[in-house]
Order: sequence, then structure tokens, then C-alpha cells
Amino acid sequence: MQRTGLPLCMSYYPKEGNPLWGKYSTEVVAHTIKTYSKFTIPYEYPVAISVHGPVGGMEYPMICFNGGRPEKDGTYSADRKYGMISVIIHEVGHNFFPMIVNSDERQWTWMDEGLNTFCQYLTEQEWERNYPSRRGEPRNMVDYMRTDKSLQTPIMTNSESVLQFGNNAYGKPATALNILRETVMGRELFDYAFKTYATRWAYKHPQPADFFRTMEDASAVDLDWFWRGWFYTTDRCDLALDAVKTYKPNTRNPGLESARLQNERQAQVPSLSTQRNATDLKTTAVDEKPDLKDFYNNYDPLAVTEADKQRYFQYLSTLTPQQQQRLNGNLNFYELSLRNVGGLVMPVIIQMTYEDGSQELTTIPAEIWRKNNEQVSKIIITPKNVVSFV
Repeated sequence: MQRTGLPLCMSYYPKEGNPLWGKYSTEVVAHTIKTYSKFTIPYEYPVAISVHGPVGGMEYPMICFNGGRPEKDGTYSADRKYGMISVIIHEVGHNFFPMIVNSDERQWTWMDEGLNTFCQYLTEQEWERNYPSRRGEPRNMVDYMRTDKSLQTPIMTNSESVLQFGNNAYGKPATALNILRETVMGRELFDYAFKTYATRWAYKHPQPADFFRTMEDASAVDLDWFWRGWFYTTDRCDLALDAVKTYKPNTRNPGLESARLQNERQAQVPSLSTQRNATDLKTTAVDEKPDLKDFYNNYDPLAVTEADKQRYFQYLSTLTPQQQQRLNGNLNFYELSLRNVGGLVMPVIIQMTYEDGSQELTTIPAEIWRKNNEQVSKIIITPKNVVSFV
């Protein structure tokens, strides 16, 4: 039977917990229930209780025990304050994972600790702008993911065999879901799919495949590549931009192309032999006998003729107006050679800096690696000159 009305949020703590506990604990409990309910399902228990005790943090249905005590004189550090808030959010959040969405923690720890840590991150960020979240931000997972692979295990490892438990079961899954939300799917689509998972599997016993399948089913997005890389391997995200080649389209316009080729010819540095012959070679056979000259001695292959113009106009007549516009749009073509150093298939985020100083961020979907997950190339077309790619 579904509960009606709001849950009663409470805190129990000794006087030694003040001023931290009196000011924050119950507020954090209420904020956690509100935020988790927004991203998952409504909280259906009648109460939510936070108790201060000599523990780091431990959860049970409707009640949890949390540490975080100020000094005897009532002062406290920023680490102590935010550590207390975070542990309360985390332990209260366990009412949702795995109490309501009842996954098997002993088999797949990440299904409750990882999903709960992800929701904890969302809740922390809605508590205070620029909240110093310990887990969830991709940059906080870099050091772990680039360590020796012999010191890591895939997320999809039985809980009894996991190495570096905190990073594997808490931090990495939370980071993966944050990236999935912000970079791969987008917030709106991810939030809908994640809420669908919580709704569909409330008071049931989901397995990892149920989570993967629901996220894809609810969003209509193929995420096989994402689950494979993040959950079944220890690959890291390390993408390299090896080379950039620049191209200009051949417009076939004899006036434009001839001028371009003439500029290139003038900019070409004469060979060493040509430079020395200009001073050392006084005359040539043709210089001594001018009658040896013919048409080609004065012919410039880059000079535009009427025949060239006629061929160009004939070519234009075969193009649509849209094709003509593209051909004469003064576009720049850049071929980027990309290499997957770390092995983890991910979208490619490129920042372009233009000649005028402006910048643009573009995201290439992960599907670019579909036929080759080691090396690919990508053409970027822009009317502006790019001076750097990062």
C-alpha cells in the first residue's frame, strides 16, 4: 500500500555533536529524501532517521548511523563539515539502493554502492553550488584508472574478488554514470531512463543486465559499447590527436584555382642548383640561339583561357544550387587522425581555436570507433581558419 503524506525526517545526537548536527543533520536528511525521490521514486517509508554515533556510516531501512563530530570547543574544519553532510546523504540514500531497489550487494556491490554514490553526487551538487564532492567528478577518477591494470578489476567483478573496493564499487560506477548523463545521453534522456529503472525494479531484485537493459530500453540508445568498456574492462580514457591535415576544396573555378597555384609557385623556394645556376651559368643554348624558342617558352600553364572558363561554366550547370554554394563557400577541411591509447571507447571532445580568437567545443559521438576502436580519422568542415585543436 502506498504511503500518503511526507515522511518524518529526524536526527538523534548528543550535545557533543553540536553545532554541526543541530544545524545540518535533519536538513540534510530532508534534502536527501527530496532529491533522491526526484531522480528515482518517491520515498515510501514513514520516517528517515540519522543517528550520530562512533561509526563512519552504516545504513538500515529508515535509520542510519553516521560520524562527523566537531572539536570539543565546537569548531570544525571544512573537511569535517562536508564529510558529515556527505555521509548522511550516502547512508540515507541507501534507503533507495538497495532497500527499495533491492539488488544483491554481496554479488554486485556496485549496484547499490555505485548507484547510490552517483545519486549522492547529484544530491550534493543540489545542496550547495560547487560542493566539494569526493566522488562522481571524472577528474577524481583519473589517478585510479591510469594505475597498473594488475591493481584493478572490472566493475563487473564479484564483490569477494574486487580490488580497491572504494574506487571499484563506489567511485568508478558513479563517474561512469555521470559521464553517461552529461556527455553521452544528455541529462533529460538519462534522467528519464534512470527513473524508469528505479520505478520498474522497486521492491524487486534486479541483476546488472536488468539495469543495462532498462537504460537502453527506456532511452532507445544503444549503450553496449559503454557497458563493455566501463563495466567489463579496466581500460582507461586516453585519446590522442596524432595529426591534423588541412585541405581546401578544388572549386574548379579557373580564376580562383589559378591564383592559388600562382601564389604557391611564387612561395616555392628555388632548389640549390637553380639558385647557383642563376649566377654561375652565364648563358644557355636557347639564350645563344633565340630561334630555338617556340610557343612553350612563353607559355604559362597557369594562365586562364576562354576554354578553361567554358569548361567551368559547363561543370557548374551539372550542380544543384546547394552544391554550388558549398563549392564556393570558402570552406576549410581538416582531417583529424585520432588514436585510442587507453582502450576505452568514448566520445571525442575537441576544442577548436579559430584565427579570430574565438573557440568552439564539438563532440564526436563514440560510434566513430565502431569499425576500428584503435585508430580513426574525422573530417571537420568550417568556414573559419582553425589555429589549434585540443
